[in-house]
Amino acid sequence: MRSLRIEMALQSGAWVLPASGDIAVYRPHIGDDLSALPMARVVVLTGFKPDHDHFAALGYRVAAVGQFATALICVPRAKAQAHALLAEACLSLRPGAVMAVDGQKTDGVEAVLKDCKGLGLELGEAVTKGHGRLATVPADRRLLIWAAQDHLVDGFVTRPGVFSADGPDHGSVMLAQALPMDLRGRIGDLGAGWGYLSRAIMARPRVTHVDLVEAEVAALDCACRNVPDPRAQFHWADARSFRPEKLWSAVVMNPPFHNGREADPALGLAFIRAAQKGLAPDGVLWMVANRHLPYEPVLRELFRSVEVVQADGSFAVTRAAYPVRA
Repeated sequence: MRSLRIEMALQSGAWVLPASGDIAVYRPHIGDDLSALPMARVVVLTGFKPDHDHFAALGYRVAAVGQFATALICVPRAKAQAHALLAEACLSLRPGAVMAVDGQKTDGVEAVLKDCKGLGLELGEAVTKGHGRLATVPADRRLLIWAAQDHLVDGFVTRPGVFSADGPDHGSVMLAQALPMDLRGRIGDLGAGWGYLSRAIMARPRVTHVDLVEAEVAALDCACRNVPDPRAQFHWADARSFRPEKLWSAVVMNPPFHNGREADPALGLAFIRAAQKGLAPDGVLWMVANRHLPYEPVLRELFRSVEVVQADGSFAVTRAAYPVRA
């Protein structure tokens, strides 16, 4: 529906593109159709590797920063992240420029637009379609009050928009406590986030190397600060397709299971398969997941030994050893 709102806004004059200059599109997702915009002028800005690679494969320019004539903000679910994107766009736009702010009502676009009004900004005429809304917002320096600020939580640096930005989630805490002190060798941390589990891994003295694999660049930036250990190597990559230079003796992970607001167990299953392929023949997977997720059949298919080592009403920590080779 984003594509329809863009088309309607352009056709009605609610969003008028400047005659020249690049158009920044912040945080679009796989499946978003940007064809209503002139492709030669579009620059996609996203820190999420699967989205980055998707739009690059379609032929779009992708970048981290730049100077632009106008911008489209694809509103994310986290309000603090949405605010930060507007502040970032404000700095990247020419004086007097406007940006289009678009999103679903379920992702909070109306609240974000209301917050813009609360700063005293005059919004353009809104376009409503498909349970979403698009409206233009001036690139006013009052937006800079929302610039992203790192937070220090229990000794860890986090940032708006990263998973569990307010502190470690319960499942990760359970997994960190369950890791054996004799964990050793080369370890993979798939979906490493801002580094909570890797710091626990590094506390095991026989660990020689840790690959922190994370798709969200903001989270990986935090991890670099949270795990200042020479044994750590940081990878901006999609964990589902990542392969290590040398096979791991263990993988530690708390895999995602949501795609937007929708539960998507296929994400976790893809992480399990990636772990199985990256492990040495005698390797061990340490994983935490919600108990209701249907992971056990695939774990038993891909590993010779599977046991739940810790569980409560919500989460289970599983140890899966000896990956099956085809």
